[in-house]
Amino acid sequence: MFKKPVDAKALQRLSGADKKKLRRTAKERFPQASDADIDAIIPPKAEITVSKYPNRVHVYGIEGGFPMLFDIDGRGSEIYPTVYALWMVPELLPSFLLKAGEVSQYILGGADLMFPGISIPQEGLPNFTEGEPYSVRVPGNPAPIAVGATYMSSAQAMKAGLRGKALRVLHYYLDCLWGSVEARYVPNAGFLEDVVFGDPTLSRHPDDSSEIVEENDEGNKELPLDGDQTAEAAEEMSADVSSMLKVSESTAEDDKNKEEKEEHVMTVEEIDAMLDKCLLQALHTSVKDRDLPMPGSTLWSHHILPCRPSGITLDIKKSSHKKLSKWLQSKSSAGLISTKEDKHRKEIMLLQIHHGHADYMSFRPEKKPKEPVDQKDNTNPSPNSDASHSGNSQLEMIEIYKPTTHVNPIFVSVGADTSRYYTASEASDVVFSYVEKENLVKLTDKSKVVLDAILCDALYKGAIKKGGAYPTEIHKRDIGLTFLGRMQIHHHVARGSDSVLRKGTIKPIQILTERRQGNKKMTRVSGLETFLLDPDSLASELQKKFACSTTVAELPGKKGHEVLIQGGVIDNLARHLVEHYGVPKRYIEVLDKTKK
Repeated sequence: MFKKPVDAKALQRLSGADKKKLRRTAKERFPQASDADIDAIIPPKAEITVSKYPNRVHVYGIEGGFPMLFDIDGRGSEIYPTVYALWMVPELLPSFLLKAGEVSQYILGGADLMFPGISIPQEGLPNFTEGEPYSVRVPGNPAPIAVGATYMSSAQAMKAGLRGKALRVLHYYLDCLWGSVEARYVPNAGFLEDVVFGDPTLSRHPDDSSEIVEENDEGNKELPLDGDQTAEAAEEMSADVSSMLKVSESTAEDDKNKEEKEEHVMTVEEIDAMLDKCLLQALHTSVKDRDLPMPGSTLWSHHILPCRPSGITLDIKKSSHKKLSKWLQSKSSAGLISTKEDKHRKEIMLLQIHHGHADYMSFRPEKKPKEPVDQKDNTNPSPNSDASHSGNSQLEMIEIYKPTTHVNPIFVSVGADTSRYYTASEASDVVFSYVEKENLVKLTDKSKVVLDAILCDALYKGAIKKGGAYPTEIHKRDIGLTFLGRMQIHHHVARGSDSVLRKGTIKPIQILTERRQGNKKMTRVSGLETFLLDPDSLASELQKKFACSTTVAELPGKKGHEVLIQGGVIDNLARHLVEHYGVPKRYIEVLDKTKK
């Protein structure tokens, strides 16, 4: 957006009313910011100017100072902070951390940020929506180097296997907006050192011929100074930078030596064995039949990698298979799983787990050690700390199935109890036990099952329209889901000592933001009872957390209650339910009616 220099067609001061409106807009746009943060980038007593450009971009800045905000369409709905503003308030926006400093040279060249270049934290990808403002940071550097808007939501990113574009970069360090300030003077020298020298790739823009760091006649490095700075201050800064560079070099060498040691620990045979162990661990613990079919990239990033021992680095390229698709195909040929290449996605798909395989049955999954309680939370408890700890780790949810008259003959035939509840994998084992007992596997095609009268009635009686023909065979990958569809689904939810068993599927929590009279936002959340959350207690907690008024009301025409929160807290509320109450993200539906 600011790659090429463009002259502003108009420059004017904001009135007092416009300044207040800008502050309100910034507060809504950046919910993480405090009043002090807003005061830092939009000082109450300073004159604020707006520069209007031919491409409809508006840039807001302190008169005689620095640009702090820019609006990409001039309508006030798509406002972002500049790099200058982020240096003053680094936590103004959530940020993506790059995997390595080398990636920054592409960002500083104007390229968009891709998911493979992002360092994903251990707790997983943060929750974000499409079009949400985010900043970009490099490792070991507190100052963001770019700002932009997310291409997709976190849920869409997970479905895509963390591939593709993550952030549309709108403004970056050393672009034309950054260079619009005379002499390129930076307000905070400490942040300037971190940005320019914290990572070697940031010392110079790839397309910029001007030197940010110049050498004087005596060989000492200086920074360009404006009239208010002195030569003595420049010498102190260069000395600090030199010492910091030495520390960075020694740290980089230590990290390199450490990585070299880790690379030579495991042989190819050991990597292959570790891959097989992690796959079996994932198939036993985290991969559920109801999640199939599953992309191979999702299986690798969300299930196999989390099963590796701490301190162990798994690289499929260093195994004998070299590629994930070839490794999974070898496991499919061995009969442990069933896979198929998706021509549309152009990747391998996991279709089925063969629970009767010898390797699967002989493997004993390891139990994960309990995570120690964070001492920081105990030293400074918040008003809702008890609720956070009680909800975060003790929520248990599972979908279970009860046999019906359609499938009872199958359970009776294999000696299974028809009065108890079964998980999806247990129910699938029952129908496959019947297939094995009656020798129904097709001799000419081992992937298909021949339907006898009992199994055909269990799967299709009453589901085929009158006059329609009943099928004579079914594929193995379809028999499990079809069998589950003929059973009665329930869900069991437990939190601490409270537990409940209900009919039907798990209904998600619904969070809705809409506008009320006076153009004010109101957030409504319902469906809390499904997850054993008390609406009254949550309303009291959210009142303190978001510093706003909350009320509890009965849902019209339905059982249950909803919590009404003043303001647009839709994203923060969803994050709070996930982090403090352990509600899975897939069971939270978000709808923002205030966005056009």
